[in-house]
Amino acid sequence: MSDIGIPLSSPYIDDDDRRVVNDVLNGRTLSIGPWVERFEGLLATTSGRAYAAAVSSGTSALHLIVRALGWSRGDEVITTPFSFVASANCLIYENVRPVFVDIDPVTRCIDPAAIEQAITPRTVGILSVDVFGYPADWAAVEGIARKHALAHVSDSCESLGTVRRENGRDIPAGKSGVAGAFAFYPNKQITTGEGGAVVTDDERVARLCRSMRNQGRDEGAGWLQHARLGYNYRLSEMNCALGFTQVSRLDEIKRLRSAVAARYLQLLEPLREWIEPPPTDPAVDLSWFVFVVSLREQFTAEDRNDILARLRARGIGCSNYFSPIHLQPYIQEHLGTARGDYPVTERIADRTIALPFYTALTAADQEHVVRELTALLTRPLAAGSGTR
Repeated sequence: MSDIGIPLSSPYIDDDDRRVVNDVLNGRTLSIGPWVERFEGLLATTSGRAYAAAVSSGTSALHLIVRALGWSRGDEVITTPFSFVASANCLIYENVRPVFVDIDPVTRCIDPAAIEQAITPRTVGILSVDVFGYPADWAAVEGIARKHALAHVSDSCESLGTVRRENGRDIPAGKSGVAGAFAFYPNKQITTGEGGAVVTDDERVARLCRSMRNQGRDEGAGWLQHARLGYNYRLSEMNCALGFTQVSRLDEIKRLRSAVAARYLQLLEPLREWIEPPPTDPAVDLSWFVFVVSLREQFTAEDRNDILARLRARGIGCSNYFSPIHLQPYIQEHLGTARGDYPVTERIADRTIALPFYTALTAADQEHVVRELTALLTRPLAAGSGTR
């Protein structure tokens, strides 16, 4: 197999990022210092929230929200099977049962029309996911949550910077629901290396999340005083300094990533017979996370896997995105789920191709990717093989 010449993702680091991290290293405080507070303040402003709590990952952010809300054994939470596994794992950690419903075939986010049918006396909440940066229908989900007195949590780990226009108001990612979660892994719009955050307007949720991320210590308490069960989910000063400078130029990063996405959309237009591009909406100012196309119905999962293998052999980073949560072996064992349970999710997941996508991706590299993809999509079926 060829070495990957064009990676699937790559972080966007500049001299200011390096400078602030160096400043922290040259100082005396590497954890629980001023950069944490600065980063949290900027995240709260960006998401339109009163509070933010920086933590070690998007997964830990979701986990702390679940604990702060008191969801526990016997409770059910409605969510999507088309997501990264953390959006289900955060529930399973606390013995909460994830109840999956299928997705909207266009947005690939949770289908609000399916939510109410899944509500039972044990349902305590809805966990929506902004898929690939595209926002879930926050207003519809919130309306259902209010109607049934449920808590809504917004998994916005992939959508920092996305804004939806609703009823004349700009709603940023992370703003909807009782709390939202962000993630800052190196493939995200902005990165802290590893990291995440809880954002909320609920002072109690913020206080509990800040306590539990720090081994259960309350703010102002002694180092060995623990008010509740907690975890080591802290984020270091180096991570937060990097995050602060990255978020400070989020508008620039969004603009550059939007330009990369626009080039792809233009280059892929002649391939509409074979692929469906990612969704866009004039009411959505999208903060692009990844660029995922879907093969059309004439292709099978085997065709998709063959295309992925051939692109990688040509030095092009690519992936399927996502593998449905309900088909992960441990989830099948835990929940009894099986293929056929969520047909829209499965149909889309069988045909997704994530193309190389990152802030500094060049037009020349994109043109190369699309040329190679075009050659694979338009070649004739192999005789007797059933695959392209």
